[in-house]
Parts: sequence; C-alpha cells; structure tokens
Amino acid sequence: MTLHLAPVSATGRALHAIADAHPRLSADTLRPYIGIFGVLLGSIIATLGGRVTSFGLADLRGGLQTGFDEGAWITTAFGIGQMVAGVASPYLGAIFGVRRVLLLGILAMFIASFLGPLSPNLNAFMAMQVLGGIGSGTFIPLTISFIIRSLPARLVVYGIAFYAMNSELSQNIAASLEGWYSDHWSWQWIDWQYCAMLPLMFGCVWFGVPREQINTSLMRDLDWAGLAYAMIGFGLLFAGLDQGNRLGWSNNGLVIGLLLSGTLITGAFVFRELTTPRPFLNLARLLRGNLLLLLLLLAGFRFIILSTAYIIPTYLQNVQNFRELQVGSVLLWIALPQLILAVPLAELLRRTDGRWVLALGSALIGIACWMATDLTSQWATGDFLPSQILQAIGQSFALTALLALVVRTINLADALAIGCLLQISRLFGGEVGTAFMQTFVRVREQIHSNLVGLHVDGSGFTIDRLTAYRGIVGTHTADLADAAARAAKLLATTVAQQASVLSFIDGFMAAAGGAFLCLLLVALMHRPPPSQF
Repeated sequence: MTLHLAPVSATGRALHAIADAHPRLSADTLRPYIGIFGVLLGSIIATLGGRVTSFGLADLRGGLQTGFDEGAWITTAFGIGQMVAGVASPYLGAIFGVRRVLLLGILAMFIASFLGPLSPNLNAFMAMQVLGGIGSGTFIPLTISFIIRSLPARLVVYGIAFYAMNSELSQNIAASLEGWYSDHWSWQWIDWQYCAMLPLMFGCVWFGVPREQINTSLMRDLDWAGLAYAMIGFGLLFAGLDQGNRLGWSNNGLVIGLLLSGTLITGAFVFRELTTPRPFLNLARLLRGNLLLLLLLLAGFRFIILSTAYIIPTYLQNVQNFRELQVGSVLLWIALPQLILAVPLAELLRRTDGRWVLALGSALIGIACWMATDLTSQWATGDFLPSQILQAIGQSFALTALLALVVRTINLADALAIGCLLQISRLFGGEVGTAFMQTFVRVREQIHSNLVGLHVDGSGFTIDRLTAYRGIVGTHTADLADAAARAAKLLATTVAQQASVLSFIDGFMAAAGGAFLCLLLVALMHRPPPSQF
C-alpha cells in the first residue's frame, strides 16, 4: 500500500473508515467560500498573534510596567500555547469535529485578547497570552483540514494558494500594524485588534464549516501518552529555543534544563511512537515517500524567512534608527507580490509538477538573499526592495508548491494529523531560524568588531579620522579634552556600526546557504502520486 493511500496517524486510521461520509461542499453554493474566508482569517490571526507582539514588546513592557527580562517571556508564553494546541488539534478535531474546535478556539482567543490589556500584573497577562496561544494554535492545523476534506476538489489548490499567501502576508504587515497602533492609538490594541476580527471569523466558521458528529468512541483508542509526551516535550524545547539567545545557551541553568528535559521527553515520544501498536504518528511510514522531505523543507523555509525577517528590521532599527512604522514599509512590499500571485500559482500547480515550482521558488529565495549581501551602512528602505520583492515571489512559489505537494502525498483522512505536523514544523523552523540568526549575528558582530578594531591604531588614517571628528564637534565646545573624547566616541560608534553591517551580511549569506540546502532536498524528491487535486 502506497503512502498516499495508507493513513500514517491514529486520527487518519480513525477517520479513514468514515471518510466517505464526511461532507464535501459544493462549489455552486456560498458556504465553501465563506468557510474558506473564515479559516484563512484564522491563519492570519494566528501568525499576527506572535509577530505583532514581537514588534511591540517594548510597548507591552512599558504598558505593563515590567522589566526587560520578565517581559521577554511574553512571546514565549504565546508560542508555547500555540505549540501545545497544535499538537492536540488532530485529536480534538477527530473527536469533536473541526467546526466545534475552531469555534472554541475563537472564543478562547477572544477572551484572552479582550482581558489581556486589562490585566493587573504581568502574571495575569502571561496567563492570557497562553490562553490566546492555545486558542489561535487550533487555527492553522484545522485550516488545512478544512481545505483538504471539505472544499470542492477543484477549489482545494486555490485554498492552498490563499492559505500560503495569508500566512506570509500577515507576517509582513505586523510591523506596520504595531507602529500604527503605537503612533495613533495605544499599546492595548496589540491585543484588542483581534476582538474586531474574531467575531467575523466566528460567523464565517459557524456558517461555512460543515458540522461533524462527535466520536467519543475514538477516545479509547487514541495514544494519550504519546500526546502528553509531544505536548510537554515540544513546549519545553520551544521555550528553551526562545530564551536561549537572551539567557545564554551553555551558561544558564534554566535554558540547559529546558532543552535537556525537552529533548528527553521528545525522545520518549519518538520511542513510544516506534514501539506502540497504535501510535499517534506512524514514524516508520512517514520515512517513506516525500512527506518527511516536505516537512524538512517547510522548517527550512521558515528558518530562512524568519532569519531575513529578523535581519532587516534589526538593521533598520539599529543602524538607521528607524521606528516600527518605517520598518514596516519595506516589509509591506514583500506582502504585495503574494496577493497578486495566489491565483496564477494555483493555476500553474494544476498543470505542472509541483517539484519544479518548488525548486524555482528555492532558487529565487537563495538569489534574493545573495543580492542582500551587497548591504552597506548607507542602505535604507528602498535599497532592500529589489531583493525582498524577489524573495517574496520565491516564497510564494515555494510555500504554495510545498503545501500542494503535501496534499497530494497524504491520505485525506490524515489531514488533521498533517495539519499538526505542518504547525510543528512551522513553529520549530521559525524558532530555530530566529534563535540561530540572533546568536549568529551577535557572535559575528563580536568577531568583526574585534577585527575592525585591530586596524584602529595610531596610523595616519586613524589620526586623520579623529582630526576630522574633532573639527566637527569642536564647533560645539571650547574644551579640547572634551572634543577629543567626543571624537573618540564617534570613532567607536563608527566601528560598531561597520561591525554590525558586516554581521548582517554574514546573516544573509547563511540564509542563502539555507536556500541552497533546500534546493538539494527538492532534488531528492520523487514524482508525487496522481491526485484528484
């Protein structure tokens, strides 16, 4: 039995027997279009939830009157909630139905978004962050399930294209939204914005997503121990990765404890899945076909996307002193091509082998990252546009083709479990990308600062530069000693700026290398099986 016919998960096995009974909507009615709008709105909210909070962390700390170290756990709490919900979603969706779980998730996030800014202290706000993460964590896995199992067959590829577009669109409009709220309204709207979107999503899901029967009999056969291991292990690993760069990877007991315990519990999860007769995920079967490569590719693309999404805002803020609203203008250009390409890409994927589209997207991402290595300290928003527009096109091609290939590789009954795997790969890939790039850029900046500093000596070039600086600052003070001190400080700032720019160039080179590795993974894939999509 081939991979795309054999279920690879406990939920897939449970739903396979009743797959024919699941209602597939008709393209001639309004329900599928309203349903897909609702679940796609959910994917936007789920991505915005972490991204806007990251950009607005300083405003949140100020509003909550908390310090840097305590406030750094705000985004971690939200991410842990999303990870836990992403693991549990296949079980909950199989037992209670996608519609019920989505509606409950919407309600949980609405409560968290409304009450969060009203929290009397940081602990209460963090509790709301966890609840919001759990609520929004159901959106992405169950969106994929709705697209695959419920949409009319000829609309599935379009649903996939819009899903891929929405995920990246929301990521790149986050800086502009946070900057606008800070300038015109208040920090509370970082959370309250969802209170305007979630009721619309609730209505769309209520009307457009088919109602399913509750299957409580599945609770006896599902791998509850495997579920517990996965939720705890993945949550601990996520927390360790998110805090590792801030606290130190090897010299902080908390980070070491989180990563070590997360690894051990995840190892227990893997061992159980390989040995239990009814595993949550049949890992042995996952190793066949293209599915494992596709999940690795998704993690790789998230690594690259989050890496460049870290470098550009950090450069503009640290080197050019831009604010979030100014940073957002370059990221908006990344979102624009994805709006335009969704429908043409869906048409292309209906007529061609998705591996070629995936390879083209990987190559474009690599070329775009390599173009950005021309970075200098004079670059501003407009200088990033050529490379970032090219990267946006590449991301649209790569992510849409990847999701289409996933759908064509699996049994339809496995849609819930595959949504879970996509969520886990997405979260871990993004978190590893951000953690790696933060650490990589910091270490490379220290190296470049040392190397550049070695050339700041008593040579004629250094003396000429100091003399020029003294001439500039001397017009504002008559104290020669003060002028010399200010000149030395200006020189040190210039050295630090150049070291920072060089470290960002190294970061873009690392991202280009990641794109090349993704291209090699595409080359290892074999032709996907025939599919009705």
